[in-house]
Amino acid sequence: HSAERRPAARPGSALAAIAHTWRALRHRNFKLFFFGQSTSLIGTWMTRLATAWLVYQLTHSALLLGVVSFSGQIVSFLLGPFAAVWVERLERRRLLVCTQAAAALQSLSLAALTLAHVINLEEIIALMVFQGLINAFDMPGRQSFLVQMVDDRADLDNAIAINSSMVNGARLIGPAIGGFIIAAFGEGWCFAVDGVSYFAVIASLLFMRLKPLRARGQAKTGLLEELRDGWNYVRGYQPIRTVLLLLALTCLMGLPYSVLLPVFAGKVLHGDAHTLGWLTAASGAGAFCSALALAMRKSIRGLTRALQAAVALLGVGLILFGLSHVLWLSLAVMLLVGFGLIQAAAVTNTIVQPLV
Repeated sequence: HSAERRPAARPGSALAAIAHTWRALRHRNFKLFFFGQSTSLIGTWMTRLATAWLVYQLTHSALLLGVVSFSGQIVSFLLGPFAAVWVERLERRRLLVCTQAAAALQSLSLAALTLAHVINLEEIIALMVFQGLINAFDMPGRQSFLVQMVDDRADLDNAIAINSSMVNGARLIGPAIGGFIIAAFGEGWCFAVDGVSYFAVIASLLFMRLKPLRARGQAKTGLLEELRDGWNYVRGYQPIRTVLLLLALTCLMGLPYSVLLPVFAGKVLHGDAHTLGWLTAASGAGAFCSALALAMRKSIRGLTRALQAAVALLGVGLILFGLSHVLWLSLAVMLLVGFGLIQAAAVTNTIVQPLV
């Protein structure tokens, strides 16, 4: 009898579910950003793959792979909090156009030096430092710009999930293409494609029609005081403090696996650039599934449990990857690693953005 009383599924329910999953794309500005940024991010992941493989080919050193990654990350880490306060005083679209143009210049410089066969480790490190400087301003600018692109705040959590899907969809496609280009033509062409792809983002930003933000007026406090206010807010608000501490620990202990992937591809799995591309793409496939799962959620209820499960899954996946010496098993485990890592990052972002 209970089966007879159960309502039949409406014919349009599947279409309604799809529309709900991608509902933030009904906002024109976010749709423009989605297509422009998707194009650029494919190039970005090609460059990440090509940079790691180029450094490994030049040095065959796991230590120097870490040094190159550190040289870009440390700049973003040290300048990021100050840049984020400064971003509050700037017009977001203009800032993002400038950062994307600077990133294009960085990638095209890498391309020119690599194609001319004159690039060395010092130049790569210098250009990574420059990219870290760009990211210090670009990342907080993009995160806060989401609010301007989505007119309805009810769609903000979906926009965050779609943004994560976009990043990780590119993470799936970019390395696979990059591995083929490196094997066929060399790393320099990956950098060149990436440099050109930034113009898609710049075009999408320029075509947006944005409502002016409510004027904040002249800042009455200094940069350091505003930075302290932000720090005190995070420290004193237990939900945000907890999820950010968990994400910091997860990234400190889990994220560096990507730096060592060229070593695993070359020495452990006895492969080449194709192998590195497949490992990165497998991680991206897991990450993309994670982002899609978030986009399909109808509310943020239960996200804290999802965060706990994601961190546990990441830990188990990394242990299994470290023990594997077989390509198919490593690829399967990379799916778990990508899912767990991005689930943790995207869930944290989805929790923090509405709260603040």
